Amino acid sequence: MYSLGDMAKELGRSAAYIKGLQIRFDLPVLSGTSYSKAYLDLLRKIIFLRTLGISEESILKLWQLEKKLMELLHADTSDSPTWFLDECGKRTHPRRRLLLTNYDVGADLFSKKLQLALPLKEPSRELFEGHEMGEDALFVLESYLKAYDRIQRDAGLQIKPLRAAANWAGRLPQKMG
Repeated sequence: MYSLGDMAKELGRSAAYIKGLQIRFDLPVLSGTSYSKAYLDLLRKIIFLRTLGISEESILKLWQLEKKLMELLHADTSDSPTWFLDECGKRTHPRRRLLLTNYDVGADLFSKKLQLALPLKEPSRELFEGHEMGEDALFVLESYLKAYDRIQRDAGLQIKPLRAAANWAGRLPQKMG
């Protein structure tokens, strides 16, 4: 478990920067050493994407689509305040996992299909069904995949310049003593 300061140190950012991410991404603010490795992994992904030149607006859009998709799939099976990011550290079945939350949707994301009948938490009863209110999981998945494709394309364009910059930085003269 981590404190805010531990995460800031691990991520090479200030605590104020991490607090800013918490606010902008509407992440739960916990006390003491209550932050999980999954929470740290989510912040790390956000920072990696920013390092690749992906705009915070694009990352936020993807984040909101992931959370919406998870809500439509009734993935909130626990009372954890971080239920939407508790799978961030998992590595199995990468093609079935959302980019930021690492949530497993039960089917290959890129097949544009979902396993809609997962035995998850019973949804709360509403006056109208989700699809009648325009909350169609397949529509959200399609929007998500478009946003994901843009991020993947833009990140891919940065690989060569980042390698060159890292190589150049490694050749900078070191301070003596």
